[in-house]
Amino acid sequence: MKQNSLGIVESVLTGKAKPYTRPGTYSAIDKQAVYSTVSVNANGLEGDEQGDLRVHGGADKAVHFYALEHYPKWIEELGMLPALIKAGAFGENIRTKGITESTICLGDQLCVGSVLMEVSQARQPCWKLNDRFGVPDMARRLQSSLRTGWYCRVLQAGILKASDTIDLVNRPYPEWTLARLMEFFYKNPLHYPSLEQMLHLPLVKSWKRTIENRLQCGEIENWDSRIDGPKQ
Repeated sequence: MKQNSLGIVESVLTGKAKPYTRPGTYSAIDKQAVYSTVSVNANGLEGDEQGDLRVHGGADKAVHFYALEHYPKWIEELGMLPALIKAGAFGENIRTKGITESTICLGDQLCVGSVLMEVSQARQPCWKLNDRFGVPDMARRLQSSLRTGWYCRVLQAGILKASDTIDLVNRPYPEWTLARLMEFFYKNPLHYPSLEQMLHLPLVKSWKRTIENRLQCGEIENWDSRIDGPKQ
């Protein structure tokens, strides 16, 4: 199948789970750049960890992508915070150049190095970003901006490295960019015609369940625990 290059891998990053900012919490959000080839399998990048496997990691969140293009926008809005000085500010495994949520679609199959991946979902920002940036509403800002980053599942294990191209192998849902998906998930969350259309997409179980509940109850789920986290 013909492949079209969407962008490149600007940085590859991994991290180890460590005690985090609030009592009893762990995180591997502080990821560091890897300057050699990295093996990738269904669980993610070799040497990478997650601090809370209830909500991070797993097959549908194997690899986290974030766009380099968003960094200048955050610096403009927040100033040059320490976290924004280098790649990995958002806990991403791959910082991309040339791709954003407006140009990537749900279900896109991507070839990166010898790894075949599939875009599985947009990120749902959590409170750990608030503490990482020292900005109490950082998770809410990320969600409102739709500059959340996204996750991929791994269809074929392989190796990748920084400077690899990100090639589009298949795009089964070209009308459903992640930006459009998030528009109706976060900004216009009770737009019933779009929610009904979204149920026909290959959504992860948690997203599908959320949409079904909205359609059934006519209410938006409470985001506070995810965005604000446990009390300090």
